[in-house]
Amino acid sequence: MFGIGMPELLIILVIILIIFGAGKLPEIGGALGRGIKNFKKATREPNEIDVTPPPAEKKPEENKP
Repeated sequence: MFGIGMPELLIILVIILIIFGAGKLPEIGGALGRGIKNFKKATREPNEIDVTPPPAEKKPEENKP
C-alpha cells in the first residue's frame, strides 16, 4: 500500500490528532466517508451527457418599408 507501514500510519494519525484535536476527528471522518461514497456513486452511474443543441430562438421579423 504505497510503501506505508503501520509506524508511518501511526505518526500520520498523531499529527492529525495534534492539528485538528479530538473533537474534530469524527466530523472529518464523516465528511471523508461521504466524499468517498459520492465518488463511488458517481463512478458507477453511466455518463448522461445531453449533446442535443438548444432550440433556436426566432427573432421577430422587422417590417421593411
